[in-house]
Amino acid sequence: MFRSSPAPWRLSRRAPSVRKRAILAMAVSATALLAGVGCASAQALFQSPPAPGGPALSDEVRQFVSVDASHAELKLIHVRVIDGTGAGPLEDRTVTIRNGRIAAIAPSAASERADGKIILDMAGRTLLPGLVGMHDHLFYVARPGADYEHAQRVPLLLPQMTFAAPRLYLAGGVTTIRTTGSMEPYAELNLKQAVETNQLPGPHMDVTGPYLQGAGNIFLQMHTLSGAEDARNTVNFWASQGVTSFKAYDHITRAELKAAIDAAHSHGFKITGHLCSVTYPEAAELGIDNLEHGFAINTQLDPDKKPDLCSESQGSATAKAMDPDGPQARALYALLIAKHVTVTSTLPIYDVGEDGAPPLRQAELDVLTPQAREAYLYARNADTTAKNDRKARWHANLKRLEALERNFALAGGTLMAGCDPTGDGHIIPGFADQREMELLVDAGFSPLEAIKIGTLNGATYLGQASEIGSVTVGKRADLMIVKGDPSRRIQDIENVQLVFRDGIGFDPAKLLSSVKGLYGLY
Repeated sequence: MFRSSPAPWRLSRRAPSVRKRAILAMAVSATALLAGVGCASAQALFQSPPAPGGPALSDEVRQFVSVDASHAELKLIHVRVIDGTGAGPLEDRTVTIRNGRIAAIAPSAASERADGKIILDMAGRTLLPGLVGMHDHLFYVARPGADYEHAQRVPLLLPQMTFAAPRLYLAGGVTTIRTTGSMEPYAELNLKQAVETNQLPGPHMDVTGPYLQGAGNIFLQMHTLSGAEDARNTVNFWASQGVTSFKAYDHITRAELKAAIDAAHSHGFKITGHLCSVTYPEAAELGIDNLEHGFAINTQLDPDKKPDLCSESQGSATAKAMDPDGPQARALYALLIAKHVTVTSTLPIYDVGEDGAPPLRQAELDVLTPQAREAYLYARNADTTAKNDRKARWHANLKRLEALERNFALAGGTLMAGCDPTGDGHIIPGFADQREMELLVDAGFSPLEAIKIGTLNGATYLGQASEIGSVTVGKRADLMIVKGDPSRRIQDIENVQLVFRDGIGFDPAKLLSSVKGLYGLY
């Protein structure tokens, strides 16, 4: 869980006078992080000159910053390193961050010297790449009239969480997100610019255009495509506005999807899909790059499936019928791999154990609005009071979906990770990204494999593996530090104590405090 103690790690005891001046000058409750400052001044560390490590920090961002190595040098000593490549952890390392990038990784010396640099003692902690959330929305699903029986009224609304969600992602160790379907693309494009210029806190963003949805659309905030030409024009327009990826949605036709794929590729962008009217094999043959929600929404075996129409079960019949080890699944894995189609795992939305869905942590409940918390509790009540046979079916479905994802990866497919934070408040940005890592381990991946899926695989898909996704000298310092050892106990990934984006070290507790009681409203 997130810790709120102001000084969760030990620091070098050098230069107390500088430490005192810095704390008094900046009132940085971060918390005595300057205890490791040598001869560097507080002014040099916190005023952030414009070069070489990026734009200066705004006051809005600065209040969440514990230590800034975007324009300085920082040594993290005695830290365990999980590099994100799937390799085993490196023990007792010193990681040097200089001007926002990883400058060196070396065994920690018996006595590290400050040499005018900041030193943080990270004994007992693990450094790993920041998570790359590949299905991480910036909106919430509001369900009017939701009650204890899980009933609701129409229409569903999708309010934007432009204030709260970026802070929650960053607090959870997520340093890059793909929005994977936008309700307010201009808000997200402008937010991306504000984050990149250090005017607002948040992760780096791959902004996905508006949903490419066909006839049958139930969301009043989505455009309904009128045909292939409309799909092509929609992609071309939003590419011109600055979005960098696209998402096809459940009622799109094959002709509309093909036009959207060709248009996206003509701009050098990729397109993913949450599909229903188009099956996974059909989408792969059309040239789609990515498929969302694992294998839960493939409709190829649904008994009532008709061309270009969504089936009644929306893929659940196929998921139930497709043996993860059987010939139909193996043929699907082979097709997706041959066509270079990646799959995004979003297991938190199917998360249910034999005794029902696990409860939210207190830190998660704390960030919800009263209305969002009530909606969550109503939904949890409906789930936990369900008959045992229903719970057993839900749990069996989760295990089957996990097996399909695991076998796809074992066959050579590329799996990525996201959390899809929508619905009843039980899937919360950042927290649910951590839960995704835990569920991948539950699916049979090792913790190191799960971390690679949640970091380097996403970075590779986005074409950013030379910059992010692994702890490698020369890459951007997009990193998270957790208490414990996630390579042995994946649940330790919840213990986030410091998050670096471009070498700027953010305090998760302060970010969470800033959105207490707000997620679901802003």
